[in-house]
Amino acid sequence: MIKQVKLFALRLRSFGRATLSNGWKLWRENASSQLQFWCLALVIGVASGFAALLFRKGIETLQASLYGTDDLAHLHSFAQTLPWYWILLLPAVGGLVVGVVLNWFTHDGRVRSVADVIEGAALWEGRVERRAGLGSALASLITLSTGGSSGREGPVVHLAAVISSWVSVRIGANGITGRDLLGCAVAAAVSASFNAPIAGALFALEVVLRHFAVHAFAPIAIASVAGTVINRIEYGGVTEFVLPAEGSLAFYVELPAFLILGLLCGFVAVVLMRAIFWSDDLGTALQQKMHLPKVLRPALAGLMLGAIAIAFPHIIGVGYETTSAALTGILPLHVAILYAVVKVAAVAITMAGRMGGGVFSPALMVGALTGLAFGIIATAIFPDVSGSETLYALAGMGAVAAAVLGAPISTTLIVFELTGDWQTGIAVMAAVSLSTALASRLVDRSFFLTQLERRNIHLAAGPQAYLLSTVRVAKVMRDREHARAADEEHCWELIERGTYVDGNTTLDAAMPIFEATGEAFIPVVTLGGEGDPPELWGAIFHVDALKAFNKALSETAAEEHS
Repeated sequence: MIKQVKLFALRLRSFGRATLSNGWKLWRENASSQLQFWCLALVIGVASGFAALLFRKGIETLQASLYGTDDLAHLHSFAQTLPWYWILLLPAVGGLVVGVVLNWFTHDGRVRSVADVIEGAALWEGRVERRAGLGSALASLITLSTGGSSGREGPVVHLAAVISSWVSVRIGANGITGRDLLGCAVAAAVSASFNAPIAGALFALEVVLRHFAVHAFAPIAIASVAGTVINRIEYGGVTEFVLPAEGSLAFYVELPAFLILGLLCGFVAVVLMRAIFWSDDLGTALQQKMHLPKVLRPALAGLMLGAIAIAFPHIIGVGYETTSAALTGILPLHVAILYAVVKVAAVAITMAGRMGGGVFSPALMVGALTGLAFGIIATAIFPDVSGSETLYALAGMGAVAAAVLGAPISTTLIVFELTGDWQTGIAVMAAVSLSTALASRLVDRSFFLTQLERRNIHLAAGPQAYLLSTVRVAKVMRDREHARAADEEHCWELIERGTYVDGNTTLDAAMPIFEATGEAFIPVVTLGGEGDPPELWGAIFHVDALKAFNKALSETAAEEHS
């Protein structure tokens, strides 16, 4: 027995030495690059945090100067005392400046935002447009400072993505590294904007990268913490909103009411999103019909916003004063409903006017107003079994925002971190779960993915739907000198029948042709001018296209599960 114990101890000691030896070897080989990457994540987190802070301070400074008040927490109340013509003209002038900026920095007059960051993560190895991104940030800053009705999170996220893209280009980062750096930048920007480190990290994973790979979590968490520290150096550890202390949730009795609220909020979120899309289509149609220069489109939208703001100044800017009023329950029922309807219209006009800004803060306001209105009715009907109506405002705020962003996890955490109230978690989660479930069925999962779908960028269905567009035909084809090249005579026969693919396209253009024709290969050509014959490059074989697609799927799965 003693001999067996000694033998076991000897084997255990040998195993321990081997394990330590192998661990030390792996550390020496990999620690340097990993530590370098984490340091780079920290640097990007700090830079993105400062970018978010400067963007917020810039809005506050311009708003204080243009509206003539230092008390921006009560900007809407102060705006009621200003001359009507100033409220009317300020957004219009701001819109005109925005139009000039976007005309200079972009080719299409469109503001870049979170949807473009998601596209960059999925299709462009974590890169976004840098020049257009800087112009969009400037345009959004002007919009939010002069009376536009949108949020600051979209521009800040894209601005941070510009920083990470610059770094990725400088170091020649591959797709995985570029996406991880992009996630670090986004996490830091969200954390610095809302003082929400947990939600910032999860937002980057859930919304932008759209996976929860373990290898990405550590650097993203580091960057998120860095962004939060930047925020707290300036603003301290306070929450954005302060809730009243009264009221409690009678879980078993009152929980069905929050489920109903979730369905209502899902419907409201769909109305908000579709109002934006419908207004954008209408604005484009009117612009084309009236031959309106694109530089004037934001100015016209600003004039409309100014006319609304004369009677409803709560639409100006981010709108945290009104959101706070809803969360504290000081608004009556008819005012809450009216403010929600007007805010939806104002956000739709701002977005359709291509003025810039994000949708998260407006979704928070609309959700808080919706929840408050529902809570007032619910507590009036069942006063003996109901908590405070402010609990419904809190749940509504999270439910509408989660449905719009398509991010139930990170949005729930953002609501908690914005308010500091962790007591009503079950109520918020119940409302969020049903709102996102309903809204995701009526749009393409979220506002951002629906935006991309409207541009024929199919990310909502998953990698199998968009990976074909990431593989270029020219990289997969066999040229005419290839050892197993396609028969040229048969290639020209196919070309004469109109069966060919442009060498500059991607596999998403080639695969439907294979399905329709059943051919083993398709000629790859360069189309000449009118009357000129196409130039034959070679041919793409169906088996090669399938291999390339399978490789792309395997690499994506490996990244998401690493």
